[in-house]
Amino acid sequence: MILSDDFIFRNTFKDISYILKHLGEGCGTRFEHECYDIGHLYNLAHFVDRGLIKPPFFVQSIFGILGGIGPDMDNVMFMKQTADRLFGDDYVWSVLAAGRFQMPFITQAAMLGGNVRVGLEDSLYIERGKLAKSNAEQVAKIRGILEALGHEIATPKEAREILDLKGGDRVKF
Repeated sequence: MILSDDFIFRNTFKDISYILKHLGEGCGTRFEHECYDIGHLYNLAHFVDRGLIKPPFFVQSIFGILGGIGPDMDNVMFMKQTADRLFGDDYVWSVLAAGRFQMPFITQAAMLGGNVRVGLEDSLYIERGKLAKSNAEQVAKIRGILEALGHEIATPKEAREILDLKGGDRVKF
């Protein structure tokens, strides 16, 4: 039995507006806008048009999750083209993919100019049939792939700048 079979995840436009106003504008929270399907990009565009989300904002396209856009390589391009059409240069794009799709999908995303995310939350494996020892092992693998393709890896400081984050020295926890 899957425990989420009869669970409804409430996420109304009113709820989203409240969160964007009170946590975003009110507290200075920077959001990761997770887009599991193409319609989520259009929902995001709605809130950008209303002025509740201001550029530059961070879009994370997600593949391989039940109920979301299918794990087909063509869909990576489709999500990127749609985001480009809706947002132009006003966003930072990243991709994550679940399970066996992790490395091929994020490699394609990087080749399209995107950022990538890896970790045990998304895939327990480092390769077919072999469990990853840690998040660090997955990071080292994708770093090696991307550097072999001629990509430069951002430092933590550069990543904070790209994402317009405060940094650990300016938070209250």
